[in-house]
Amino acid sequence: MSDADRPGSPVPAVPGTPPRTEGPPPINPAVYRLVVGVMNLPVLLSGMHLEVHGTEHVPPPGTPLVIASNHRSALDPFLVARALPPGRFVQFMAKQELFLPVIGAIIRAGGSFPVDRSSNDVQAIRTALRILAANGTVGIFPEGTRGGSGGELHGGVALIAAKGRAPILPAGISRSGKRWVIRFGSPISPKGGIKAVTRELGTVLAELARPV
Repeated sequence: MSDADRPGSPVPAVPGTPPRTEGPPPINPAVYRLVVGVMNLPVLLSGMHLEVHGTEHVPPPGTPLVIASNHRSALDPFLVARALPPGRFVQFMAKQELFLPVIGAIIRAGGSFPVDRSSNDVQAIRTALRILAANGTVGIFPEGTRGGSGGELHGGVALIAAKGRAPILPAGISRSGKRWVIRFGSPISPKGGIKAVTRELGTVLAELARPV
C-alpha cells in the first residue's frame, strides 16, 4: 500500500476478532497538498525557485522510506515535500513546540507527529515505526535544530531505519543566489550498525548540502 492509498481513519473492530493494533497517523491529502503549496509561496514571491536533483534515487511509492535532511530554515519540510516525485507523502517528526492549537491540528492533518527533543521520545519512535510498517515515508532532520550542514547528527535516524527495515534517503538543502536546491542522494542501507550508518549519513549530507 502506498502513502497515498493509506486510509485516513481506522477501521472499526469486528466483534469477536482480536483488537487492531494502532495504525500510523492519518494523512489528509488535500490538507497536505494545500500546506505544502502555501508554504512554498515565500520562495516564489521572493523571486526564487526550487531546483531539484537526484529524483531518480527516490524509491517508488509503496515501500518504507526514511528521508534524512540537513536543516537550514523553517521552510525545509515543505521544500523537501515539494521536491519528492508524486505518490509519496512524507510524515515529518516535528518538535512538539509546534503543536499549538489550530496550527497543531493542521500539522497533524498533514500526517506529521510531535517529538520531545529534550529526551529519548519512545512514543515518537514508535509512531515512526508504525508509519514505516504501513509502507509510509518518515522525514527526520538528524541535526535536531536548524544550523545548515555539518552539524552533529543524532543516531535516531539510523535506529528507526534499522528497526523499520527501511533505507535512508539523504536530502541535501542549499541556497545559492535565487535558487533553493534539493539534492537527493543514493539510499543508504540501515544495516551495519547505528554509529557506522550515522557517520555515513553525515558524510553524504555534508556533500549534498554544498551549493551547486
